[in-house]
Amino acid sequence: MATADKQLKYIYDNFGAPSIQKREQGFTSMCHIILEQQVSIAAAKACYLKLENHFGIITPLKIINSSDIALRNCGISRQKIVYLRDLADKVETNKIDFLSFKNKTEAQIRAELLTIKGVGNWSIDVYLMFCLQQNDIFPVGDIAIKNTMVELYQTTATEQMELISARWKPYRTFATYLLWHYYLTKRGRI
Repeated sequence: MATADKQLKYIYDNFGAPSIQKREQGFTSMCHIILEQQVSIAAAKACYLKLENHFGIITPLKIINSSDIALRNCGISRQKIVYLRDLADKVETNKIDFLSFKNKTEAQIRAELLTIKGVGNWSIDVYLMFCLQQNDIFPVGDIAIKNTMVELYQTTATEQMELISARWKPYRTFATYLLWHYYLTKRGRI
């Protein structure tokens, strides 16, 4: 794939191989992904660590039974508290069953996760990539991916980015890791 795309080859040759992230499947990883929405990686990690320090093990019942003040003291915005509580409620009432995902299609998983308040395609893409290790995900809504596509492929159109990514099938996840690696390395964040 990298040899067929000169920009990906350039990234690999000049910045090396990206690290492939793996996260555990389930509730806590989805909580972490929600915290990562529209903030820096460092800010999301700080909130998540505060949440872990507060609860120990993060469970749906602990989120549901926690006060808004306790969650706000972990650095979580009011809006994300709503999202975390909705996720926790859906897991507690078995409307979301992360263990069942191994037997479901990507479309079924997407449909299930889209029922959570505040969860959209970006969050689902990240879950599919990091937790389920799916090979062919391209999170076109990710700001780092968009910025890198503008820089390396001179396009701002989402449709054009999708067309370019089609060349990388069925390994768009690895291409995404390369693009993120480039973005972060070039900006001194790795």
